[in-house]
Amino acid sequence: MKRICIFCLCCLMAVGGMAKKRIRVACVGNSVTYGYLLKERETKAYPAQLQQMLGSDYEVGNFGHSGATLLRKGHRPYHLLPEFRQALDFRADIVVIHLGLNDTDPRNWPNHADEFIGDYRALIDSFRVANPKAKIWICKMTPIFHTHRRFLSGTRDWHEQIQHRIEQIAATSGVGLIDLHVPLHCRPDLFPDALHPNAEGAGILASTVYSSITGDYGGLSLPPTYGDGMVMQRNRPIRLHGTADVGERVKVEFLSHKAEATADAAGRWSISLPSAPAGGPYEMVVKTSRREIRLKDIWMGEVWVCSGQSNMEWELRRTLEAKQSIAAADTLSRLHFYNMREIARTDAYEWSPAVLDSMNKLLHYHPAQWERCSSATAADFSAVAFHFGRMLADSLGCHVGLILNAVGGSGIEAWIDRTTMEREYPQILHNWMQNDHIQPWVRGRGQLNTKQAAHPLQRHPYEPCYLFESGIRPVADYEVAGVIWYQGESNAHNVELHERLFPLLCSSWRTAFGRPDLPFHFVQLSSIGPRTSWPLFRDSQRRLASSVPHTWMAVSSDVGDSLDVHPRRKQPVGERLALNALRHTYGMRHLTASGPEFVNASRQGESLQLTFRHAEGMRPASGDRFCGFEVAGADGIYHVAECRVQGNTLVVWSDKVPQPEAVRYGWRAFTRANLVNSAGLPCSTFRQESIGRP
Repeated sequence: MKRICIFCLCCLMAVGGMAKKRIRVACVGNSVTYGYLLKERETKAYPAQLQQMLGSDYEVGNFGHSGATLLRKGHRPYHLLPEFRQALDFRADIVVIHLGLNDTDPRNWPNHADEFIGDYRALIDSFRVANPKAKIWICKMTPIFHTHRRFLSGTRDWHEQIQHRIEQIAATSGVGLIDLHVPLHCRPDLFPDALHPNAEGAGILASTVYSSITGDYGGLSLPPTYGDGMVMQRNRPIRLHGTADVGERVKVEFLSHKAEATADAAGRWSISLPSAPAGGPYEMVVKTSRREIRLKDIWMGEVWVCSGQSNMEWELRRTLEAKQSIAAADTLSRLHFYNMREIARTDAYEWSPAVLDSMNKLLHYHPAQWERCSSATAADFSAVAFHFGRMLADSLGCHVGLILNAVGGSGIEAWIDRTTMEREYPQILHNWMQNDHIQPWVRGRGQLNTKQAAHPLQRHPYEPCYLFESGIRPVADYEVAGVIWYQGESNAHNVELHERLFPLLCSSWRTAFGRPDLPFHFVQLSSIGPRTSWPLFRDSQRRLASSVPHTWMAVSSDVGDSLDVHPRRKQPVGERLALNALRHTYGMRHLTASGPEFVNASRQGESLQLTFRHAEGMRPASGDRFCGFEVAGADGIYHVAECRVQGNTLVVWSDKVPQPEAVRYGWRAFTRANLVNSAGLPCSTFRQESIGRP
């Protein structure tokens, strides 16, 4: 009996020992894994935070070594370091490898790039030999930011090349892939030396790895733009997406369609349904075995992003047309607003520490929801967007959804994604509050708002890339018809720079929305005195509309205010944008959407003959004399010109310029230039020089 009891006790101890055996996780890597620069590395490095998240059922080992390279012929090969042998002896059940950052060193990548794939596969095989049952993940590298000393001398390009190699290895080697780049590329404030994350950044790494190895992504969720009362884009394939725990089956029921998808290793799922015509209201059900989301009052219609700075943001209640427009809003049931309101405006005051912390976390906007147009919701919505949407809904006979995320005072550089800026214009990313690529007023406002900041890398909405990261990324997967854009006041100091940045903006957003032909309809700057650079800027905008594909411009100089950068007449601006969209995006070619568009000038004796498109019925907007034309001779001195209509052309001259070689129109910060066509639409500021010269 005694022997039986002893035997049973041993069995119980053995079972207990088996129950207590923990899952071993080996975190293999370089200084980022090691926790370099962290004051409390033992508790704040990402493997230590991962241990806290996983709990007592796991044992996490930190096998990071600062400076380690993946390349075996690199300057510090990981396979020759003691941490490599320790990691093998650990016989991990799960291996997470984050290597490659130090391979961007000029001692390594230029000489041994072709050996990277073979060396990485050899490292993976080493861990498979140590434990054939081990599950292995390799990681896309954490970011290296623009302030790194080698960023432009090769690191930026080599980092990108290595990322592609890592993706290729994961796809062909039977290992998992964890993306550590995307969660942190929008957070340069977490990288004090542009390479190593601080404790908060290490926590994001740990959370990302945790979700990957456990499959826990918090269950079923949808992007913030999905909600009751939403408008979805008609006549295009319906793309639905979200997150769920790995392997969960997601079922969608919408209209007469049912579809399923399985959440992948990154917790992502997507479903595509056939396009649908305008209509509604509909319901949608999205569910897994553990959760159901039911969305109501859904409409198929047209969806537009409305963005820019304060003149796009300007509320309907503050316009000259406010009284009658707000009164009519209750009848405009086809309009839906998704109004992304700021948690703190960029007005002239110092932000509190709480606001500053929210800005660092990219929490610039309050959570938004779809709202039906009413006198209450319209009053606080963009006036330009309201009149644009009203005219579209009336002309197209369908519901229109307007996503508004404009931010007063913002420069165009804040709206372009970081990868594009790093690749195409990295100079503007450096020390932006002292960077003369950025308008002094913009820099000064950023300095004032952040005066109480303790963080040395404090974020602000005017910082390059910030508004793309906080305001475009959250909505970029939503299917839209196009963009209306009213911005430029904060870039008019540097026309040449804006000419580089505007095409980058268009390509950046077109990539984000997955639409190479995404229409951009933008507003030309209005009139105001005494901003002397504005005529040149308006002319530059005119030329950009012609050179950037799928881009059209609405003129607003005739509704400007000589004393205020915020003209109160917004209805004509919104309606001109709508005319452009109806003609160019919706194919209503019978509509005249533009005033006379200058094409060319040629000399005829002592006068110049100007040709235009959309020239039918050219006339002065008021009175019987044309205003705003000037001509110059070889000396470049301009004089006020006379003008007469000759068919669909204009003849201009000045008695003071017997041999005119240049012409300009509307070339004042505040202009009373008055050329319109039969539709009453105004002509843009323009200039042509060296006319008639060989």
